[in-house]
Amino acid sequence: MTMSVPERKSGSEGKEEESEDESEILEESPCGRWQKRKEQVSQGNVPGVESASLAMDTEEGVEVVWNEVLFSDKKVFKAQEDKIKEMFENLMQVEHPNIVKFHKYWLDMKETQARVIFITEYMSSGSLKQFLKKTKKNHKTMNVKAWKRWCTQILSALSYLHSCDPPIIHGNLTCDTIFIQHNGLIKIGSVWHRLFVNVFPDASVHGKGRQHRDEQRNLHFFAPEYGAGEDDYAIDIFSFGICALEMAVLEIQANGDTAVSKEAIINAGQSLEDPLMREFTQSCLRHEAKLRPTAHDLLFHRVLFEVHSLKLLAAHCLINNQYLLPENCVEEKTKSFDPNAVMAEIKHEDRQGVQLKYSHVSPLELDKFLEDVKNGIYPLMNFASSRPHPVPRALSLSQEQVETVKTPTPEPQETETRKVVQMHCNLESNEEGTKTHLSLFLKMDDKLHRQLSCDILPTDTSKDLASELVHYAFINEEDSEKVAGFLEDAINRHRVRTLASGSTQ
Repeated sequence: MTMSVPERKSGSEGKEEESEDESEILEESPCGRWQKRKEQVSQGNVPGVESASLAMDTEEGVEVVWNEVLFSDKKVFKAQEDKIKEMFENLMQVEHPNIVKFHKYWLDMKETQARVIFITEYMSSGSLKQFLKKTKKNHKTMNVKAWKRWCTQILSALSYLHSCDPPIIHGNLTCDTIFIQHNGLIKIGSVWHRLFVNVFPDASVHGKGRQHRDEQRNLHFFAPEYGAGEDDYAIDIFSFGICALEMAVLEIQANGDTAVSKEAIINAGQSLEDPLMREFTQSCLRHEAKLRPTAHDLLFHRVLFEVHSLKLLAAHCLINNQYLLPENCVEEKTKSFDPNAVMAEIKHEDRQGVQLKYSHVSPLELDKFLEDVKNGIYPLMNFASSRPHPVPRALSLSQEQVETVKTPTPEPQETETRKVVQMHCNLESNEEGTKTHLSLFLKMDDKLHRQLSCDILPTDTSKDLASELVHYAFINEEDSEKVAGFLEDAINRHRVRTLASGSTQ
């Protein structure tokens, strides 16, 4: 979702008055978790979105965006209700550290009208466009390392979308729909733009979304074949090429209010001093769609590709298997090390070797690096081959196809979207050995702690238990396999201990 930081009045007194007024709670979600405020946030090309306001997530204590789609004709809404529910359920499946998060949705039915309300992540630091403008205003140039890191993150998100089965086409990638956080993390928003176009025809929605692609300043982001009906991932690659070029030169000059010309784009590309950067952007902007590289191919381009350090590979391994490790294990480990101990040594026959001691590594720097890796600042997308990510079909269906899809259940099923980052469990059997009590402790990626307990029978399998956890929305479906593996190991160890204690008696 395209969101920018709201403008505020100058003067401390004005700010205080505005702050009090805009923080007023206008509405609450049915569950009470989300509280809508008066303060509005501007947003870009999202068809049908009537308004977007700041809101508070009372569970996490963070700001989010409260978006509303208003239907003035209830009959039209009823005719599309199943498609709307299916679409929003599907949107909640999109999960990537470099994509703006879609949190929740619900329907609000009134006598004369209907609303769809959905909650998205709020990017408080503003858009990439805003950042580039500030950088240019301060007479600064773009740092090449930052440019490469940002390109890698954007391509990581696009590669994820395009490798879904079936592929998800963004269709609205501009510097206004890319956001940058204070720590350098890049996220792309408005991922659901194309789906909104299919499900929310202009005639059925009260108020039309702003069509930014019709505004002169954004036309140059769209590929020549955009809207032709047969476009594919190549339109996103063209848009990315313009974004990468604007990131490098800070701004592609337009003549007044007119669109950015082809000549201006060519001149901007030729102004790049690095020939590899020039080649990289030009390959994205080829007129023929079939000649443009894929997002995955671009991650292997010479200007971006690098052999990842062992430190980065180890960090990803640690993050991916964090659920197997005790909490604060890194901090506890670093405390136990002798700072003068040698952790690695490189020996040379003809000269003095190099020793690396634990004192050379700062625990604080290590914690920050692990946090950055976890947040998605250093993805490994240019390390392994692309892997298809299965997502529900409706995410990439055309208008005609969407109309033929039938939702198997009329009501949306509650699902857990958060991921498990840590697990502990305890097993205790009764004296007869007929049943075992399981206590399972889960730590989610939003730091929520979840403790569950139940009695299990000898016939219960770890896969059955994990499936139940998914069914009752205690864990994300993607975590099912690793939770099943964890429970399998725990149950097997418990059985070995029980047999061992029985044989000693």
